[in-house]
Amino acid sequence: MPRHAARRLVRRTLGALVLAGVLLGTIVLGLRAALPDTFYIEPGSSLTLASMPFLRAGDPAKGSAAAVSGTTETGSANQTLRLFGVVPVKTVRTVTSDTRTVTVSGAPFGVKMFADGAVVVAFSDQLTALGTENPAKEAGLRLGDVIVSAAGQSVHGNEELSAAITAAEGAAIEVVYVRDGARHTCTLTPVRDRDSGAWRAGVWVRDSSAGIGTLTFVDTEQGTFAGLGHAVSDTDTGANFPLLSGEIVPVTIIGVQKGAAGTPGELQGEFSGAGALGTVSANDSTGVYGRLQGTTVSGQVMPVAQIQQVAPGPAQILTTIDGTTPQWYQVTIEKVNMTAGDPNRNLLIRVTDERLLAATGGIVQGMSGSPVVQNGCLVGAVTHVLVNDPTRGYGIFAATMLERSDAAGT
Repeated sequence: MPRHAARRLVRRTLGALVLAGVLLGTIVLGLRAALPDTFYIEPGSSLTLASMPFLRAGDPAKGSAAAVSGTTETGSANQTLRLFGVVPVKTVRTVTSDTRTVTVSGAPFGVKMFADGAVVVAFSDQLTALGTENPAKEAGLRLGDVIVSAAGQSVHGNEELSAAITAAEGAAIEVVYVRDGARHTCTLTPVRDRDSGAWRAGVWVRDSSAGIGTLTFVDTEQGTFAGLGHAVSDTDTGANFPLLSGEIVPVTIIGVQKGAAGTPGELQGEFSGAGALGTVSANDSTGVYGRLQGTTVSGQVMPVAQIQQVAPGPAQILTTIDGTTPQWYQVTIEKVNMTAGDPNRNLLIRVTDERLLAATGGIVQGMSGSPVVQNGCLVGAVTHVLVNDPTRGYGIFAATMLERSDAAGT
């Protein structure tokens, strides 16, 4: 072979190797970002990722708890996940933990909540002798702020706030409010309405909320429940409703507003009037949680899957679209995201059951919390519908809800 041809071959080979190296590095970085730092596995089992079967875990690192005591004991270990068992991608921590079981529900329930304060939901300019004024805006209040005290008095609703404003008779009062989890103080000076003569602050507040959703599971051993898979939000501000107290009650589904592209549907239900099923102790981004009140909730006992056991493929949801009896419907898990920034979007789900599509168009409001089951395990719960495609929606890992349920029940 001529010397110049040999040089060209060497350059092409080196170029191909560099390109392959860059491509492999990009793949490794992408996989690393898609992997959490910690996995939980059953005693005696090894780490396998159902959604990433091309990644294989090496033996536990020497000196770690699992390596010393063996994988049948509780403990933790560091293990390196490798692409096809060869290229190292990420070293993760594996913690051995017993499999938990819960009673999977799918029943509709109503949520009644009372606020820990008064939520600012609107402003109203006041007509005074000096013109148009708005004391609340001038004081710096914003939509979604939660007023917790006024003039040194606790505020739990509109009545306490109105009383403080009236008693001030135009004098400046100190208002304490919560914004983004932090307390703030402002000075508000009420104004006199020109027509009625009443003292006003120019703000509308809300102190309670109610709605329907789906009960995901009950942990009978702990006496706790979990539902919705996302927080109850204020209808005007979109902020999580600040919980002081609340309860869940039975609901009967009496109708369905079918969903269509651009128009989310919804389940229509009525509160049964029976006694409360339980008290609400937490309302956060992963769901509504609380304690049962000695009420037996029917359902099927199932193990809760760890996140690495969930894979794209066929699954079922358990939900109620008529009356009070949950029914099984076929779905497909299209995507599993173990590191989603929003826990409500770890699963991408598509409804494939013709019965459900005919009745609801897919996922509708009120189905939030519907259990997602795969291979006989509770893997997640429905959280949101895709507005432009009601046949698809998002879900949260059941393991996430179980962890939060444990914390809320303590």
